[in-house]
Amino acid sequence: MDFPGLASRLAMVQDRILQHQAKGGWTHPVRIVAVTKTHGPEAIRAALAAGLQDIGENRVQEALAKQELLPEVAARWHLIGTLQRNKARHAVGRFALIHSVDRVDLADELARRVTGSARQAVLVEVNCSGESQKGGVEPASLEALLARIVSLPALELRGLMTMAALTIDESAQRAAFSRLRSERDRLQAAGYALPELSMGMSGDFPVAVEEGATMVRLGTLLFGERQP
Repeated sequence: MDFPGLASRLAMVQDRILQHQAKGGWTHPVRIVAVTKTHGPEAIRAALAAGLQDIGENRVQEALAKQELLPEVAARWHLIGTLQRNKARHAVGRFALIHSVDRVDLADELARRVTGSARQAVLVEVNCSGESQKGGVEPASLEALLARIVSLPALELRGLMTMAALTIDESAQRAAFSRLRSERDRLQAAGYALPELSMGMSGDFPVAVEEGATMVRLGTLLFGERQP
């Protein structure tokens, strides 16, 4: 059996989510997105067998190749990595949720590629760590991007996403996640519907859950180290 310890690792993660939600004072459901990048189709089958339905991939082409190999699986596919504008046409309609919209030209291109009456669900990625190498719109420009997205009928704005700095410093992690939640709260008060907060990965998801995450993106913690 592939990934024989997955069920027990998943149960541990679910318990930790409940513990950290209680610590943060939250009661909403937290969805686990199983990140299967660089793993083969067997990781996706194992995730589904363990009861996970949300599958996260970083690269469009890798995700599409796996989708072609697994036409029978009832997975909800998430694109969690950086999306280049020239790949937008391949991503539209193939992912239940695109987490990484961070600029107006990408939003416009996604909307242009949607056909008929369909809508593409998206999150806006926000750079809350202040790192220049990180993707994401700067907080100061966030509202303008949200305004553009909600003006595009082909896109469905579902919330915000961020990545904390790669550090074991819990205070730095918390600062990034707290910033995203604060931005969400401010913008919801201004009239934007932003139900989802996608934040937290294998190394920092407990802090993200305490700060109000509705989705955590977990790969290594579930499947072990990625393949080269």
